[in-house]
Order: sequence, then C-alpha cells, then structure tokens
Amino acid sequence: MKTIAILTGGDSAERVISLKSGKVVQDHLPKDRYRSFLIDIQHADWRDLETGIPVDKNDFSLTINGERISFDCAFAAIHGSPLEDGSMQGYLEMQGIPYTCCNGYVSALTMNKHNTKTQLAPYGIPMAKSALLRKGETINSEKLLDMGLPLFVKPNDHGSSFGISKVKTAEALLPAIEEALKYSNEAVVESFLPGREFSNGVITHQGKVMALPVTEIIPETEFFDFAAKYEGKSKEVTPAELSPELSKKCQEQSVRLYELLRCQGVVRFDYILVGDTFNFLEANTIPGLSPASIVPQQAAANGWTLGEFFALLIEESLSK
Repeated sequence: MKTIAILTGGDSAERVISLKSGKVVQDHLPKDRYRSFLIDIQHADWRDLETGIPVDKNDFSLTINGERISFDCAFAAIHGSPLEDGSMQGYLEMQGIPYTCCNGYVSALTMNKHNTKTQLAPYGIPMAKSALLRKGETINSEKLLDMGLPLFVKPNDHGSSFGISKVKTAEALLPAIEEALKYSNEAVVESFLPGREFSNGVITHQGKVMALPVTEIIPETEFFDFAAKYEGKSKEVTPAELSPELSKKCQEQSVRLYELLRCQGVVRFDYILVGDTFNFLEANTIPGLSPASIVPQQAAANGWTLGEFFALLIEESLSK
C-alpha cells in the first residue's frame, strides 16, 4: 500500500478551493491501494489536517502515535501558491518524493499568463491581443483602449477568476486594473473575443500524452467568473456539442500545448472558439478536482471514476 500526502490549503485567495479539492481526493482515492493524509500547507506551517501534527521538513514526514510516516507520492491539490506557482516542487525533488503536477519551472511559467503567451507566440498559437501592466507604472489608457471594447482585465499570476473584470466602458478600465492589482503585482489587459468558451484537459497515461473529451462552458454570468466556477452559475456540456472535426482540432491543439510547455500530470487548457479557431486563453496546471469541476467531468466522460482518475495520476508520477 502506498502512502500519499495530499497537499492542500496554500497561501493564496484560492486556499478555500484547495481545501475542498484535497478533501475530494482523499474521499475518492481507493482505500485498498492508498493510505492518504491531508497536509495543510500554510506559509511555513505544514501540518496534518486531521491531527494538527506538524510535518518534519527535514524529511517530509509525520510522527503520529509513535509511528514515523513517510510518503511515496505528493498529490497536488493546491491551487495557486506555493504549488501551482512552482515554489514547492524543488523541495519535493530534494526529498526524492514524486508529485502529480508540472515541475517548478513549468508551473511558474504557466501561472504567469503573459509569459505563457510570450513562450507560445513563436509557435503560431492563436490568442487574443494583450498588454502587461506592472504595479506602480504609468498606465496609458488610450493605448489599451485601442484594442477596442470590451476588454478583459486579469491578475497576471492568480487563478479561480479572482480579480477578473469585463470592461465595457473607458471609465471602468482604471478601476478594473486596480482590482486586478489587489491580487498580483501585474495585470493583463486582453482584447475581447466574441465566441463560445471551451476547456480541454490533457494527461499523460501509460507514458503517452492524451486529451480528454472537450467541455463547453456556458456561464449564466457575464463570463466564466468565480460565481460561474464555484457557485453553480454556469452550465458545462461534456462532451461538447461540436463536430467531430472541431473536437479533434481542439484536442490536438491541447496535446500540442501540453508538449510545447513540457507539462506533467493533468493540465486544463481554456479557449474561445471564434469561427473554427480555438484561441488559447490560459493553462491551468492544477485544475479544480471536485466532481462538478471540468476535468473530473471529462474524466467521467472518458469512462473513469474519480478514484480511478486520481490513482492514474499517482501511478503515472510513480512510474517516472
């Protein structure tokens, strides 16, 4: 039986989502194959969530009732810092502990929306026009408005749609930038793409990269914001109602992105479909893991239970 540390919590505004994801993983992992512990990571305080016992960071172990517990694998369930941004992976590698997500470099890169786009631009990946703003810099509103209205304003390195605004008027631009900069030292301003929104998860399974079924996201809100993601204010259709040709095109593009970025584990790619072009929005290297989340929906559509899917991610990380 393998012993699994489910990394949960974290330091960002996404902490509440991470705690839910971690619990879902623990509830669904096959109990006959895995012994699991929820490890709450909060700044320098790392503890077993059930007992409150601190982790010994010298070797990433727990001592509970006199038993020294070491871990065979770390399951990634922290959205945002310090795992989705790549901060923690080097420590795990130093301890020789496999983990179920991208390495530190790829995680840091993909957490940064602007740098991800810059990395992908030479490969002809279709994307919206965008501009990067840094906290404290002078903002040239006229230049930004040249991209046309509406505009989307996002924190450059934050997830779960915190701090995102859809800007419809020139007067709303600066307040939207201020809101985004509450969550990051940088903000991205993107041109609006009129189209349908899709999402596609990609994994490595038995050593081969494969795309899961595609999901269409139909938000009841203005766009796929926090309420749409986590308060049931959206409809997701999996598999998406697309022609076989367009579904294949989306999956092939997702596999290409996964390979170009050198991803590991499960990664979700988000798109806006304009005409027959899937315009890349962003990559999520630790996507939501609740049964209602997009990637678990795609895993179910592929014929896997959540337990089977989570076990697949663990076994793939152990095989490297």
